[in-house]
Amino acid sequence: MDFNRRQVLWAGGAIGAAALLAACSGDGDTSARANAAGTKPKKGGTLRVGALGRPSAITRDPHGTQANESDYLIISLVHDTLTTPGAKTNTAPRLASGWQASDDLKTWRFTIAKGAKFHDGTPVTADDVVWSLRRLRGTPSGASRLPGIKAENIKADGPGTVVLVSDYANAELPLLTRLTTFVLKKDTKDKEIEKAPGTGPFKLEWFRSGNARLVRNEDWHGGEVLLDAIEVKIFESPQSMANALLAGQIDVASNVGAVAARTAARRKDIQIVRRPNDMAMPIVMRTASGPFADPKVREALRLAVDREAMVKQVLSGYGTVGNDILGTGDPAYAKDIPQRVRDLAKAKSLLKEAGFDTSKTYKLVTTEDISGLAESATLFATQVREAGVKIEVVKQESATFWDKTWLKGDLYTTYWGTNDSVVFLASKTMVSDSGQNEAGWKNTAFDAAYRKTIGTKDAAARAKVLRGLQQIEHDASGYLLWGVADGIDLAATAVHGLPTLPGYGRVQLERAWLAR
Repeated sequence: MDFNRRQVLWAGGAIGAAALLAACSGDGDTSARANAAGTKPKKGGTLRVGALGRPSAITRDPHGTQANESDYLIISLVHDTLTTPGAKTNTAPRLASGWQASDDLKTWRFTIAKGAKFHDGTPVTADDVVWSLRRLRGTPSGASRLPGIKAENIKADGPGTVVLVSDYANAELPLLTRLTTFVLKKDTKDKEIEKAPGTGPFKLEWFRSGNARLVRNEDWHGGEVLLDAIEVKIFESPQSMANALLAGQIDVASNVGAVAARTAARRKDIQIVRRPNDMAMPIVMRTASGPFADPKVREALRLAVDREAMVKQVLSGYGTVGNDILGTGDPAYAKDIPQRVRDLAKAKSLLKEAGFDTSKTYKLVTTEDISGLAESATLFATQVREAGVKIEVVKQESATFWDKTWLKGDLYTTYWGTNDSVVFLASKTMVSDSGQNEAGWKNTAFDAAYRKTIGTKDAAARAKVLRGLQQIEHDASGYLLWGVADGIDLAATAVHGLPTLPGYGRVQLERAWLAR
C-alpha cells in the first residue's frame, strides 16, 4: 500500500490559475486559533498525541510505504515538503518559498526558502532537493507521486533553485509537491535514513516501537514553534486511543473517527475538532472486466444506495453525502450536477436490461483500516439487496487487501483523504494510464478533458472544462462515492491551535500550544 492511499493529499481553500502562474506566497497557518478565544498563545510544554498504527507496519523512510498514521505524523513533523496546504490557498510555501511557471506550463522553478537548514545546521541546497525528488521518483509509486516528470528532468539551477520539467502542460504541479516531497541530505544512504536530519519544525529525540519524542527546532525557517516537544504514542484502535484521552494519558487523539466523537460529545472537558471533506470512502466497481463492467450495472448500484442513511449510520452524521465525484472540497466542485438519490425501481430495471445475474452472490472486499469502512460495506450490502443484488462482505487483513485486492478486485471499498481537488484525484485514479487506476477505467473523453484542464491558463475556461470532466466522472466512472467523512480529532481543553484543514494539513502541529 502506498503512503498516498491513507493521507494524502492536501487541504482546503481555493486556488486559481493566476496564483499558480506567479511566484507564490501564502498563509500556511491552518490552526484553529478560534480555540484560543482571546487567550494569548503560550510557549512551552509537551503535547502528547495519539495516532493509529500497527507495530508490524512501522516505517521510517520518508519516501517509503507509510501505512501507519503514527509514522506519517512523525515523518511530517521532522521533514518538510516543498509546499503545504494553506488557510487562504490550496498551496502555500513550506520548504519552497515561491514558484513560477513558463508560459507553456511545462517548466516550473521552485525557490528554496531563505534560511532553510537541516537539523544538523547544514543549509538546504538545490542539490539536496534534486537528489530527494529523484529518490522519490525512483520508488515503486514514484511516477504517480510526480506524474509527467522524469528523474532526468529534475535539476538544480544554482544553489537555491530547483527546476522541474513536465512532459505536458500542468498548472497543478505545485499542488502535487504537497505530497511526499520530503527532503533529505544528498547521498543519504538507505541504512542512514532512520537517523537522517530533517528540515522540519521538530527534531527526533528518540523512536521506540512506533512511539517517538520530538523536540522543538529553534532554527526552523518557517517561524516560531511554540511547543517544547511532541510525544507521539501509537495505538492499534480508535477506541483504545479515545480511552487514553479520556483517562488523561494523552492530550490529542488524532483522526479518531465518528464513533469516538459521538461518545465524547457529552464531555465538557473534551473538544471535538472537525475537518470537513477529509476522507472520501468510495466503493470501487471494476469497469475493465467482470460483473460490473456494464455501465448499466454500475448505475443500478449507485441508484440502489440510500446515501443519507449511510452518512447517518456509518459516520454518525459526521460527514456529507457524496455524488460519485471525488474532490468534494474543491472550490470548483460541480454542485450543479444533480445529486443522485435512491431509486430502486430504476435500479431493478437497469439490472434487467443489462442481463445481470441476480441469482449469484457477489463478494465485496473491505478492511478495517479506517473507522467506518467495514461498516459501510455491510450497510451497502443490506441496501442493494432491496434491488435484488446479493452481496457477501469479506473482510481482509490490511496487508492482504493492498497486495491481493486493491487495483485488481471486482468490488471493494477504498478511501482517499483529502478531498479538495477534483483534478488531483482524477490524475491519481481515473486517467487511463494512472498508476493507481483502481477501477481499471479507460475513457478517452475523460482523458482529453483532464489534459485540457491542467493545460488551460484562463480561469473561466478552465472551470468550464473541469465541469465537463466531473460530468463524465459522475456518469461513467467506476466509483460509487456515497459519502465523505469529516476528519475528527479529540483534544483536552488545554490544547489550542490544532489544524483544521484535512489530509496533510492535519499534521501541521507547529502552531499548536498548551494553555496549562
